[in-house]
Amino acid sequence: MSNYPDTYRYTKEHEWVSVEGDLGTVGLTFHAQQELGDIVYVDLPKLGLQVEQGKALGSVESVKAVSDIYAPVSGEVAEINDALTSAPEKLNEDPHGAAWLVKLKLANPGEVQNLMTAAEYQTYIGAES
Repeated sequence: MSNYPDTYRYTKEHEWVSVEGDLGTVGLTFHAQQELGDIVYVDLPKLGLQVEQGKALGSVESVKAVSDIYAPVSGEVAEINDALTSAPEKLNEDPHGAAWLVKLKLANPGEVQNLMTAAEYQTYIGAES
């Protein structure tokens, strides 16, 4: 089975977005959490924050490094995954499922089309490593 759901879109900074209606669920890719190692802290934005595509919306800290999380699409933070504050290691366990980071009310749904498909992303990370 592929680690990368075909219905998601991916960024070169290793975030994914899954869109349902006008809501985009954002998370870190399997590749990102693998590269980071054991994740020990997640800093997520406040509800209502307006984020811009490509701009930092939070960060993750692992035993190796601190990395910014970039918004794959523009929008307003409609929901955050509170479970990650007390259990950041969930990002290592289920990065494309239960360990989503935020849900954004999309400002410009067309932005999603500029992101990579699962196949394109897998080619990208294959070329990167």
